[in-house]
Amino acid sequence: MALQAAPAPLTPLVREGESFVLTLSCADRSGIVRSVAEALVELGCSISDSQQFGDPSGSFYMRVAFRSESGPLERDHVESVIAANVDGFDMSWEVTDSAHRNRVVLMVSKQGHCLTDLLFRAKSGTLPIDVVAVVSNHTDMKDLVDWYGIPFHHVPVTKETKNAAEDELRRLVGHYRADTVVLARYMQILSDRLCSDLAGRAINIHHSLLPSFKGARPYYQAYERGVKVIGATAHYVTADLDEGPIIEQDFARVDHTRDPRELTAIGQDQEARALARAVKWHAERRVLLVGNKTIVFT
Repeated sequence: MALQAAPAPLTPLVREGESFVLTLSCADRSGIVRSVAEALVELGCSISDSQQFGDPSGSFYMRVAFRSESGPLERDHVESVIAANVDGFDMSWEVTDSAHRNRVVLMVSKQGHCLTDLLFRAKSGTLPIDVVAVVSNHTDMKDLVDWYGIPFHHVPVTKETKNAAEDELRRLVGHYRADTVVLARYMQILSDRLCSDLAGRAINIHHSLLPSFKGARPYYQAYERGVKVIGATAHYVTADLDEGPIIEQDFARVDHTRDPRELTAIGQDQEARALARAVKWHAERRVLLVGNKTIVFT
C-alpha cells in the first residue's frame, strides 16, 4: 500500500508580538520581581506563567511568560521598557517572541528511534519546533525524512574528511538559519571547535547505564552485567564527551528476565522520551545554563 502524505503541522496559536518569554539571572536581592512586574504593567501585559528560583549561593533565576492585552507589541519596545525597569540589577536577561518557533537541524546516523520520534512530534504540533533540515553521515534515514518533506543532507565523515564535513555542517546551520542542532543518535564526535561554535545551541542524547558501558552494543554489555536500571540523559554538547550540562534524564527498572533486545528497546524508548522533553523545554526557553549545570523551569 502506498504511503499517505505526511500530515501538515498544526497552526501556532500565538501571533507575532502578542506573547513573549523573559528569562533572567542575577544576584538575589530585594525588588527584582517588582521591577519586572512594573515593566509588564507599563507595557500593558499580563503574566500567563511565572517561575523563579534563588539558590544557596545567592543567585536568582526567573522565567516569565506574558502576553499583550492591547494588541501586538514591537519587540524592541518591549526590550527597552524592560531594560529601563531592571537597570541597576546587573542582570543577564533575554526576551523571546513566543511566535518564533525554534528552527532545528537534526543530525542522525543509522539508529532512527530518536529522529522518528522528533519528526512525528514536530509535525503533529506537540513539539514547538520547525525541523528545517536533517543531516546524516549515512543514507539509511533518507526515505523517512523525504516522506516528511524535509531536506536531507548526506555528509559522509571519515578521518580524512572530518574537518570538511564540519565546515559543511556550519554552512547548513547558517543556510537554514537554525537556532538549535539536535544530535538524535548522531554517532560522530564533534571537534572542540565545533562544540564551541554551537555552545548552548546543540543537544545530545546518550544512554545512562550503571556501571557505564562504552563502545559498541552497550545494552548487550549491560545484559552481561545484570543491570537493574537503564536510562538516558539529554544534555548540551560540550568538548567533554557526554558530560555537558544535563537538561533531562529518564530511567526504567529492569530485571534478569529481560534479554538484550528487550533492554535495547526499553533503552531506546527512554532516549527518545528524554530527548523530546529536553528539546521542548529548550525551545520554550525553560532552560537556563548555569556553568556546568542547568536550571529547568518545567
